[in-house]
Amino acid sequence: MDNFEKSNLIDEAKRIIFKASEQIKSHMQRPYEINTKQDRKDLVTEIDESTEKFIIEKIRSSFPDHKIMAEEGTGDDVTSLDGTVWIIDPIDGTMNFIHQKRFFAISIGVYHNGEGIVGLIYDVMDDTLYEGVKGEGAYKNGKKLPELTKEKELKDTLIGINSFWSVPNRRLNEEKIHQLIRDVRGTRSYGSAALEFAYIAEGIIDAYITMRLSPWDIAAGLIIINEVGGKATRVNGEPLDLLKENSVLAANEVVHSRYIHYIEEK
Repeated sequence: MDNFEKSNLIDEAKRIIFKASEQIKSHMQRPYEINTKQDRKDLVTEIDESTEKFIIEKIRSSFPDHKIMAEEGTGDDVTSLDGTVWIIDPIDGTMNFIHQKRFFAISIGVYHNGEGIVGLIYDVMDDTLYEGVKGEGAYKNGKKLPELTKEKELKDTLIGINSFWSVPNRRLNEEKIHQLIRDVRGTRSYGSAALEFAYIAEGIIDAYITMRLSPWDIAAGLIIINEVGGKATRVNGEPLDLLKENSVLAANEVVHSRYIHYIEEK
């Protein structure tokens, strides 16, 4: 992908994300339908679905040869990252969207032959755009984010983790997580994977741990934190696979390996 093509792609992705946010804010003031997917906590609204369709229509209009992987299933059946692939989540943090009307984001990651080119995470209600461009750094509302600090002790870190993983569950040894919680400075849970990645890049939190995320949850954030010297893997240290569901340990690179010692999958 040459510089002109990349520049055009970035500009159009930003236009799409801002127009989609206007549509969300307009529609959320009116009554809308709420449904469940896998269980009662896995929510989707008609606004998720209409926003996804809107984004996909705009992408197809400008880039008809590109493939699209999307959360609500209206994109393509993507089985490889060959060519240019857009990985989108129209509303990341749907439960926050429904209950709080804030702390949700539009997430768009664009990959070319498996390499992350541009990642955009837009906090709709806070009007904040996090942007990562391969080899060009990461930005918050146009201001470049600094590299993450290389000097960080585990005891001084703030970790993003859902409290579900600290109670008995089928995926993770909760006793190890109890010890991790005791050893770090504190924990937070924001309810949006995309925003948790953005907050690592900004330095607001130092790590994020979860056991089940889909490609659209992480595609944009992975590009952004890579540009500030962060690191994201599966919780056992293996590489993430953007064609399937993953466990995720994303962190300031300095403390990433220290967190792994606390995580034991069942």
